[in-house]
Amino acid sequence: VPKLLVRLTIGLLLSFWGSSLTPRLLAQTPFRPDPTTLVGALQQHYDQVRDFAADFIHVYEGGALRMKATEKGTVLIKKPGKMRWHYNTPEDKLFVFDGRTIYAYFRDEAQVTVSPMPRGDEVGSAILLLTGRGDLVRDFRPEYVELPDLASDSYALRLEPIVPAPDYTSLILVVGRSNLMLHQLISTDRQGGTSTFQFSNLEENLGIADSHFSFTIPADVEVIRHDGVSQ
Repeated sequence: VPKLLVRLTIGLLLSFWGSSLTPRLLAQTPFRPDPTTLVGALQQHYDQVRDFAADFIHVYEGGALRMKATEKGTVLIKKPGKMRWHYNTPEDKLFVFDGRTIYAYFRDEAQVTVSPMPRGDEVGSAILLLTGRGDLVRDFRPEYVELPDLASDSYALRLEPIVPAPDYTSLILVVGRSNLMLHQLISTDRQGGTSTFQFSNLEENLGIADSHFSFTIPADVEVIRHDGVSQ
């Protein structure tokens, strides 16, 4: 998967840390709630999530290059703005967001890219949600969508940004009916490519230490800087 594409997709991921109906009441409702009610409940839930950890499978297909790639790894996320994405299959690469700077470490290529964290006014509402300033109800038009193999204990919700986003045209969230945990995130980019993240073993509010989000540039690697710091 191209490096820029990986970075843009990761920018979407932590967007979704988030009515009158609580998650418990939603689980007890025999019919699915209207999309706006579900989005409100999601926002309420994700507002209470301070951090989470999960395994993931990332599949990208289509786009300008007409490619398909499948990768696997683990992720740690902590508000506000801290992330650690470790891809371990088929190649080893690491993305660390420390709240101010993004480090992308491509171990096999002995290369590190350093970029500033985008400011909220520079990006679409996905990143604004990541920083805690966005709102699923305010920033998206929600509708249910039918997906093949959708589990009976899940909701699939398509979100169209009200203000066009630079990185994607739409998002699909697949969440658990009983706990509103994120099972899957599907984004469609402006080249027609689809990026799907499937999560497993997801755990919330673990008290993840800040030390997981620090990064020291290894010796003897090529460093490409986009943060205005001279090498």
